[in-house]
Amino acid sequence: MPKNPKLKSILIIGSGPIVIGQACEFDYSGTQALRSLREDGIETILINSNPATIMTDPSMADHVYLLPLNTKSIIKILKEHPQIDAVLPTMGGQTALNLCIEADEKGIWKDFNVEIIGVDIDAINITEDREKFRMLMLKIGIPMAPQATATSYLKGKEIAQEFGFPLIIRASFTLGGEGASFVYKEEDYDELLTRGLEVSPIHEVMIDKALIGWKEYELELLRDANDNVVIICSIENMDPIGIHTGDSITVAPAMTLSDKTYQKMRDMAIHMMRSIGDFAGGCNVQFAVSPDEKEEIIAIEINPRVSRSSALASKATGYPIAKIAAKLALGYHLDELQNQITKSTSALFEPTLDYVIVKIPRWNFDKFEGSDRTLGLQMKSVGEVMGIGRSFQEALHKATQSLEIKRNGLGADGKENKNYEQIIEKLTYASWDRVFIIYDAIAMGIPLSRIHEITKIDMWFLKQYEELYLLQKEISTFKIDTLEKELLLEAKQKGYGDRQIAHMLGCLESQVYNKREEFGINRVYKLVDTCAAEFKAMTPYYYSTFESDMETADGKRYADNESIVTDKKKIIVLGSGPNRIGQGIEFDYCCVHGVLAAAECGYETIMINCNPETVSTDFDTADKLYFEPVFWEHIYDIIKHEKPEGVIVQLGGQTALKLAEKLTKYGVKIIGTSFESLDLAEDRGHFSNLLKENNIPYPQFDIATTADEASAIADVLDFPILVRPSYVLGGQGMKIVINKEELEKHVVDLLSQMPGNQLLLDHYLEGAIEAEADAICDGEDVYIIGIMEHIEPCGIHSGDSNSMLPPFNLGEFVMQQIKDHTKKIALALNTVGLINIQFAIKDDIVYIIEANPRASRTVPFIAKAYGEPYVNYATKVMLGEKKVKDFDFNPQLKGFAIKQPVFSFNKFHNVNKKLGPEMKSTGESILFIDSLKDDEFYELYSRRKMYLNK
Repeated sequence: MPKNPKLKSILIIGSGPIVIGQACEFDYSGTQALRSLREDGIETILINSNPATIMTDPSMADHVYLLPLNTKSIIKILKEHPQIDAVLPTMGGQTALNLCIEADEKGIWKDFNVEIIGVDIDAINITEDREKFRMLMLKIGIPMAPQATATSYLKGKEIAQEFGFPLIIRASFTLGGEGASFVYKEEDYDELLTRGLEVSPIHEVMIDKALIGWKEYELELLRDANDNVVIICSIENMDPIGIHTGDSITVAPAMTLSDKTYQKMRDMAIHMMRSIGDFAGGCNVQFAVSPDEKEEIIAIEINPRVSRSSALASKATGYPIAKIAAKLALGYHLDELQNQITKSTSALFEPTLDYVIVKIPRWNFDKFEGSDRTLGLQMKSVGEVMGIGRSFQEALHKATQSLEIKRNGLGADGKENKNYEQIIEKLTYASWDRVFIIYDAIAMGIPLSRIHEITKIDMWFLKQYEELYLLQKEISTFKIDTLEKELLLEAKQKGYGDRQIAHMLGCLESQVYNKREEFGINRVYKLVDTCAAEFKAMTPYYYSTFESDMETADGKRYADNESIVTDKKKIIVLGSGPNRIGQGIEFDYCCVHGVLAAAECGYETIMINCNPETVSTDFDTADKLYFEPVFWEHIYDIIKHEKPEGVIVQLGGQTALKLAEKLTKYGVKIIGTSFESLDLAEDRGHFSNLLKENNIPYPQFDIATTADEASAIADVLDFPILVRPSYVLGGQGMKIVINKEELEKHVVDLLSQMPGNQLLLDHYLEGAIEAEADAICDGEDVYIIGIMEHIEPCGIHSGDSNSMLPPFNLGEFVMQQIKDHTKKIALALNTVGLINIQFAIKDDIVYIIEANPRASRTVPFIAKAYGEPYVNYATKVMLGEKKVKDFDFNPQLKGFAIKQPVFSFNKFHNVNKKLGPEMKSTGESILFIDSLKDDEFYELYSRRKMYLNK
């Protein structure tokens, strides 16, 4: 059946600000859905309060409402657009579903005659209400763990007495496993039960008998109105039950499942999906499997919406789940839709993988002082990376190289943990770094059987690790001159980086690289094609690997490279890698706009990134996507293969900027501001000289490399002093200290974490107002795109401040200084593209805190507030296609826009929630107000000093 002709105008609910448990995977899904609906001529109306995402870009929907996600906003939109026929709530995570249910309960959809598509309310209620779900599964014969529901503390105690420990507590109607916990000991039960009941909006928890050591799997399904179902992807968690899937290391396709059990699991998933309701769309089902020969299967839960895993499954298979799910919601059947990658098979054709993907989450525990770092049923990670390889080992290595935590992969980088007690502790209580700790345990000689007994990780995975370690041990017996080709090729095929091999051989990375060249061991690129090369793929989505040469009948030897290089002029955009606090989705927004602007200028665009949650890694954003670590070796090989005109680094945050020096050293052209200028802005000494020459004030400062130097500087500067390391992002390690004791403790602490780093000590301007400006510069002219004033005082990180656009109480004299300083600094730094400058204002004097000649966190916010495509303009300036004066700037903003930070402190108990110079927010929302008399502004302003943490 083709699409429902009655559907002409659809409301999509977005997922709002990014929080732990609900990140940019829903931005990716929502963006896909919007594009899919517009292809069918549907009018799209979007509500989402997140300014940092591509989804809320004016080009994405016919009408974008940057409004708070509540029923008041829904009513406002439905009144303004009486033509809306239906609402699609499945693309915005739990936030959108919860809002849809609330609007349904209040009778809003009925009042405005709006149909719910993509899911039905009964299905949501059945899957979220754990007791109803359990009863339904029993009725249809799907096994579940022994479990019972408690809606009171007393009932919860009775259930525990009946089941015995260990137990699992899961709260109903929550997100990212909030309120869920694994309870090993009776003495922890009371507190965790109370927490679960409090967190659940309906004060209900499900208590399960814990299935210690059982393996966990997920299946991603799609179903149409004709009841056709396809399984898009099977995903295996390397970690056993007890760790939230968002915090698990996951592998696709499933590695340790027998075919018989997999077929049984498929049948169960399809049966479950059909039983929860009559709807067309996506679904995610989670199972546990016993770790013995019986391979018993029990159901854990089902989510009738696109999920975190469906974004991963889309990138893993190349099958755009959200795009197809949106079409199914319109009434299409799977067999009527095209496979987007082959363009010749139908969407009813299930993907087949001839490669392996590994996802590793990315945590930010250092931002949550005092947090419990062990992993459990409540999700704690802030982002994730994905590695694609021809084997599990290669994919695992690529994923670890993508994490950006100063590791070069597994082992062989001098950062191994050699403390036996610590290793056992981290294996016993799942730690964020267990992916490395397993390797260290094997290197220390702890038997695999012991590691398996402690972690319950399947022996197959542990043996894969052991093979890697044995290979490292063998290579370490050679020198660079004696290393054999076969051994070097094996190490590369298993994902070892040149840096790691150099570490094993005791030589330089460049020597290993030269040895590879000499042996002809070069990367080849393979297509992600959804069908294991059975059909020709039309989509240029690649990953790298190493192959042995093949020999043709006429004696020619070659390795098969599927990435065909064209003779068009090319631009590479470096992505921003995994999400983390300080570098979030804003930079992905900037990268996507950079790609689109370069394409408008006639370039072939190439994207390199490893984040499966984002729009930049969608297979049809750039002309070519290389899903690879943003890691020197991988990038340099792509550059050599593609020979671009240059590389854009200033849109991908610190991840891309860090590579600017090496690119320059290797003669690769950086598009826009040069490495020298980027470095000058980071080097506080040189930057201050530049400010001095231009008569621009800055707080008194000095540079220390030891605690003694810092103490001597403090005598001159006076307390309070702001201490910060060089070359960090999101205010990492920044602190305001008020005496010598605090100063010494913080300096010693920082230097132990970042040996050899320069520390900057600034006199902290107490009571100052903080402001910042973003501008576009072409080397001759400067256009200030926005000046923001922070509601909080100077000393709270700009990412954690409520930022007001335009400023609300800076006089003309101060504003003129900000404009003059911005223009002078942009030109003095030879900026070509974007620049962000932060100011402290005290006694009507504007001091410079720092300048960053790159895209900043605030650029998407300004673009949304003013309705101007500033990243597009800046990219065209970087490429030399346009000058600043060629643009007709026309910002439109009635009243004020406020960028409001959103925190995820509720995921961490006993954490210091005070704010200071180190950034802690995970996302942001935008609030528009007409005047300063607005109640919300008044409340923000009255609380502005509450959180300052000195």
